[in-house]
Amino acid sequence: MRRIDPSTLELEEKVVKTNKCQKTHKGGRTLSWNALVVVGDRHGHVGAGMGKARGIPDAIRKGVEAAKKELISVPLDGTTIPHAITLSWGASTIMLKPASPGTGVVAGGSVRAVLEAAGIRDVLAKSLGSSNPINTAWATIKALQKLRTPEEVATLRGVELSQMPLRRQVRPTSGRVTSSEATDAEG
Repeated sequence: MRRIDPSTLELEEKVVKTNKCQKTHKGGRTLSWNALVVVGDRHGHVGAGMGKARGIPDAIRKGVEAAKKELISVPLDGTTIPHAITLSWGASTIMLKPASPGTGVVAGGSVRAVLEAAGIRDVLAKSLGSSNPINTAWATIKALQKLRTPEEVATLRGVELSQMPLRRQVRPTSGRVTSSEATDAEG
């Protein structure tokens, strides 16, 4: 897998979750914070990372650095994903389905943050199993990593794209028929 250079992209950062951690020592408790951060350019590149430090700003900075090292490229089909996928990570299971234009991102929590950072604007998502934000974020990243375009699948199978059984449906952009479409259908 080819590594993506984060310096060439205009990345946006989003803190998904911060968590306070305490470790008990002989002399008392040591307080620290961890932060789950998602970075993306909204054009098919996204990454997530965890940072841990004594203060929240340092934890976020470390999380951003970790997320930039884990950037992935997401194949997009217009404003949605090429196909449906279900993937588990730990006790969390994520189901992603392509949606028609104008649907929006139907997802919640860390799944929404990852999908929006990747630039996916029309998708249906459901979190099954555990709703832990960290595991659902990792499951979403892994699911996006497993997506394949029809061209990639055709190449892997050794067939031409015209021989692939594609299930594309032409959906109208609105329910109304314009006068030019009506005359074309009649004539």
